[in-house]
Amino acid sequence: MAKWGQGDPRWIVEERADATNVNNWHWTERDATSWSKDKLKEVLVGLVVEGEAGRCEISDLKHVEGEASCNSRKGKLIFFYEWNLRLGWRGTVKESGEKHKGSVEIPNLSEENEVDDTEINVSKKKGEGDVLKDLMRTEGTTKVREALKDYLKALKTEFTLGMILPTKATVGQELATERKLSGNTMQDSVSPQSLDIVGVKIPTVKILMREIFNSPAAELYSIFTTKELVQKFSKCSAVIEAEKGGKLQMFDGCVSGEYTELVPSQRIVLKWRCQSWPDEHYATVALNFKDMAAQTELQLECKGVPVSNEDSTRQCWKKQYFEEIHILLQQSKDTME
Repeated sequence: MAKWGQGDPRWIVEERADATNVNNWHWTERDATSWSKDKLKEVLVGLVVEGEAGRCEISDLKHVEGEASCNSRKGKLIFFYEWNLRLGWRGTVKESGEKHKGSVEIPNLSEENEVDDTEINVSKKKGEGDVLKDLMRTEGTTKVREALKDYLKALKTEFTLGMILPTKATVGQELATERKLSGNTMQDSVSPQSLDIVGVKIPTVKILMREIFNSPAAELYSIFTTKELVQKFSKCSAVIEAEKGGKLQMFDGCVSGEYTELVPSQRIVLKWRCQSWPDEHYATVALNFKDMAAQTELQLECKGVPVSNEDSTRQCWKKQYFEEIHILLQQSKDTME
């Protein structure tokens, strides 16, 4: 038996104050259900199928039932997904110009079956136009399978960014390679022992959100940059220095940061962090205001969110920002009336 402190490092789970999953040891899981629903809609809706008989298009995703997740254990990713999908399609017969509608059923898309073996059923409302149904059964089924493969490819690449963490050995190799390329040797720059204390990068994700507010862009912009208005919707004292390099502090210090870019009524960029995150780790938040007459679409991009805080960060923006701002705008409207 090895003496205390001399065990094989492959079997040592290191504890860190920032809860980093060192050496990819712990089992971690990310829920891919919500992301998958958006991605399935993205790859399927609008899919066009054309042939001699006419033209068809997947018009909507009528039914999405199921779930998906990705698990990481010892540097390996394991995927689970099971979906029951119903798509709507519409088409036009080339010769007659007649228009018809139908549906595509995918009762069991799961990791247990290859996409090429997955059951796909095409149906059409009663009446003429079976040539379109035949088109969807042949060319349409092929295109739907290709779209499903695109979803699975994105699930295994795009969604999993940051889930496989770099190990100390990997970081050490990267440092050695960088120094070799720059002409420096290990002896010149760092001793082998110092590699043992190289930290592990925090795995992060990017959050994208959109919200429509019943407010002109200028008014919505001011809610994020005016101390009194921030304190109204947050219901807490705040520090708001709305200028480049100015400080931001909200929710009794639970959120803090710095303004790095301000374009009135158009764009705000922040260094932004939650108090529970690892020390000195900030995300970059970009708020883009798209004016739509009496309404404004707010496009949020939050890059650098720790993977373990993805859901809580999303909920923070949804519940503590967006929903409270909606309430503030409604109260302002009621007062005006």
